[in-house]
Amino acid sequence: MIRSRLTALLSAAALASCASLEPAPTYVNPVLDRDFPDPAVLRADDGWFYAYATQSTAAGTVFNLQVARSRDLVSWEHLGEALPAKPRWAASTWKFWAPHVIHDREQRRYVMYYSAEPDSAKGKCLAVASSPLPSGPFVDAGEPLLCGEGIENIDPMAFDDPKSGKRLLYWGSGGKPIRVQELDADRLRFAPGSEPKAVLHPVADEAYRTLIEGAWVLYRDGAYYLFFSGDRCCGAKPNYALMVARSTDALGPFEPLARPILEKNVSWDAPGHNSIVADDAGTDWILYHAMRAAPNRLLLLDRLVWRDGWPRVEGDQPSVSRQSAPELRR
Repeated sequence: MIRSRLTALLSAAALASCASLEPAPTYVNPVLDRDFPDPAVLRADDGWFYAYATQSTAAGTVFNLQVARSRDLVSWEHLGEALPAKPRWAASTWKFWAPHVIHDREQRRYVMYYSAEPDSAKGKCLAVASSPLPSGPFVDAGEPLLCGEGIENIDPMAFDDPKSGKRLLYWGSGGKPIRVQELDADRLRFAPGSEPKAVLHPVADEAYRTLIEGAWVLYRDGAYYLFFSGDRCCGAKPNYALMVARSTDALGPFEPLARPILEKNVSWDAPGHNSIVADDAGTDWILYHAMRAAPNRLLLLDRLVWRDGWPRVEGDQPSVSRQSAPELRR
């Protein structure tokens, strides 16, 4: 009798646990049908997923840095402008690219890294802003982190190393290596005495490696995975794909997988510049942009699978059929 009651209680608890983890409705790409380039996703403490994107004028309104939010990674609400006040050092043309946001719980704020052009030069600068809310508005720190002559200082991605505890910033493009440098404790400047270190170099005679950018770092089972994209993201003849490299150290060096993990198909061109987030079942999902018709880069979502120690997108192409959605607790 006691055993039967115990079995019944355990079964009821298991059913209750399963019931709280419900799949969202299925979906078909794109999950956000508007120009939303270079998406970076964050799951905030308020229960929402936030995605941040490069400047866009496609909807008839200029958004310098975009922000959208979703409960399920499938249905997205565009919130508009993330950085409404022009930094005093930035050029009037703005041209803000590829924001990435990290939550600093110790200082109770969200920190955004992005790139923009200064008044005094034509090259891009890495910049930083902060906000008490994930939706913004974000306020620039007052001066750029690092400036250059071309577009080598773009696509920042902040990462807290679980092994060393260091706060790191990855970035890079313009035919230069992807680099990393330690951030100071306040995340608003580089750590004193730190220097940028190259972790992955472009390769002139390899497909999708002549220019590498869009770094996203993930730590899994004792290894660091550097996702990156390469060649031409956009323009008249885009040639873009998503790749990955692996290392045992957050500071590299990273050894790339020989083949891309996501390439174009007949429905979607130039997929890349990704970010990754896990659902409540522990499945990794990849958000990225791709073009159905140039120049707009729309927001797509696909499941990331792991085989033999490497990640891949099923079929190595953007999904075009209806897919099972992420599993999230309601």
